[in-house]
Amino acid sequence: MSAEAKRLTPLSAPSRFSEAEWQVRCDLAACYRLIAHYRMTDHIYTHISARVPDAREHFLINPYGMTFDEVTASSLVKIDHDGEKVGDSEYEVNPAGFTIHSAIHAAREDAHCVLHTHTRAGVAVSCMKEGLLPLNQIALQFYGDRLAYHDYEGIALDLDERERLAADLGQARSLILRNHGLLTAGRSVAEAFSLMFYLNRACEIQVDVCSMNKPFVLPSPEVCEHTARQYEAALGSGTQEYDMEWHAHLRILSRVNPGWDS
Repeated sequence: MSAEAKRLTPLSAPSRFSEAEWQVRCDLAACYRLIAHYRMTDHIYTHISARVPDAREHFLINPYGMTFDEVTASSLVKIDHDGEKVGDSEYEVNPAGFTIHSAIHAAREDAHCVLHTHTRAGVAVSCMKEGLLPLNQIALQFYGDRLAYHDYEGIALDLDERERLAADLGQARSLILRNHGLLTAGRSVAEAFSLMFYLNRACEIQVDVCSMNKPFVLPSPEVCEHTARQYEAALGSGTQEYDMEWHAHLRILSRVNPGWDS
C-alpha cells in the first residue's frame, strides 16, 4: 500500500462501533470538513446525515454547535427517526435538521446520505421563479426531472412537512428548497457530496451569468436531454466515478485539515 493510500485509510474502529459504521462515520466527517473547505457552510447551521449500515432506523448527524471543520468521526451523533439519541453523546442535534433529513431517509431506501446547504448562490437561485436554468454543461447534469423543487413553508420545524418534502423529492437525487437552499440525496456520502458540489457550482455560474445583464443562450431541449443522459451513462451505478472524485477530495483534505477519522 502506498503512503498516500495509507493516509486515506481510516484508523481502526473504536470498540463501540462496528467497522462498517466507523467507515461511514469517517466518510461523513470528511464530508463535513470538505463542505467547510469549499466554503459551503452556514456557520453551525445546515446538516449532512448518513444512514448507519445495517440499521435503517438510525442515522448520523452533526453535533449542534460544532463548526463543520471541527467534526470528527467519533463526535457524530446517532439518532433515530423520532429524533432521539441512540447511545451516549454529550451533544444535541438541531430540530430543523432532524425534520428535513429524517423525511428523506424514511422515504428513500437508497438515500444513504442527505446533504443540505444554505450557500449564497444556492439560496439565490432558490429565490428565482425559473429555478436552475440549463445554462451550461454543469447544470445539464440536473436537467428536467433530475432536479426537484419544494415550496417554502417556514423554518423546518413542523413534522408534518416531512411527507411533502419526500413527495416533492420523488425519485430525484437533487432538490431545490425554494427560498431556502439546496439538498442532495446520495447512495453514498461520495455521491451526495459530488451532486452538491456540482449543483452549487451550477448555481454560482447562473448567478454570474445573470449579473452580467446580457442576453444568454440556452441549448435546445434535445441537446439538454442528450447531455443529461451522457452524465447518467458516465456515472452508471454511482460508484467508480464518484469514488475517484471522492478520493481526490480526500487527498486535498489530508493536506489541509487532517484528523476527521478520529
